[in-house]
Amino acid sequence: MLQFVEKPDAATAARYLAEGTYTWNSGMFVLRASSWLKALRQFRPDIEQATQAAWAARQTDQVFVRPDRALFEAIPSESIDYAVMEKCPGAAVPIRMVNLDAGWNDLGAWDAVWQVAAQDAQGNVAHGDAIIRDSRNTLVHATSRLVGAVGLQDVVVVETPDAVLVADRARSQEVKQIVGTLTAQKREEYALHRKVHRPWGWYDSIDQGPRFQVKRIMVKPGASLSLQMHHHRAEHWIVVSGTAEVTNGDQTIMLSENQSTYIPLGQVHRLANPGKVPLEIIEVQSGSYLGEDDIVRFEDSYGRS
Repeated sequence: MLQFVEKPDAATAARYLAEGTYTWNSGMFVLRASSWLKALRQFRPDIEQATQAAWAARQTDQVFVRPDRALFEAIPSESIDYAVMEKCPGAAVPIRMVNLDAGWNDLGAWDAVWQVAAQDAQGNVAHGDAIIRDSRNTLVHATSRLVGAVGLQDVVVVETPDAVLVADRARSQEVKQIVGTLTAQKREEYALHRKVHRPWGWYDSIDQGPRFQVKRIMVKPGASLSLQMHHHRAEHWIVVSGTAEVTNGDQTIMLSENQSTYIPLGQVHRLANPGKVPLEIIEVQSGSYLGEDDIVRFEDSYGRS
């Protein structure tokens, strides 16, 4: 390979296409980890050294290996294309290209999804529980509920349990502006889905309002949440299925299906699954503040206390 150019400007890209002697990079790389580290050490030693430092300070729990967070966030951020690939031709790190004619599309935006999906006679694409009427060249992607669309043209509608996106199909890549706004406003949607997976299982925030929140919680067999307390909320737990071992202050009780308990505000507590099948409960939180950062952990199996 004589040259690797990442994201050429429009004029250069047009010349490449006109000449017809260039190949488009699909972004698929196959190599040994040792080769990658060697190349990174040669071209961007700052990234390699910062990564090694974060890895050396790692912590391991029952499920995950966690690099040191502060050191990891300090690693310089740059794509592999700019950091390494552009520098390889003519250097001591040889690269080879394999031609592939597969109608490549990296589906980098919802407009690309519309382009490759099966369209009806009006150019519409429906995924999930969607009803489209009197519309053209429109994509409706429904995940968790019925979505109806009437009188649209060149529009993308994407529904998920977390949020709904409605955009001009040609501008669907500008969703990153919405993400930027979420980040600037420090909204939880930027970092958390409605259904959040944890080492012990998952929770799904199914309803919320002023001073209350309802969660569906699943705890894996043999797993437990941390021993914890909250400054601003109390909790009601109702067992839907499985067996719950509940630490509530100085008491430990066992609950089975259709049984419940109450965790007062400020009470030290823990939820565990001593059984062989998943434990599912409904948790009703009430209080003045219901954020995930209102957790004081005293003991934890996953290195978070």
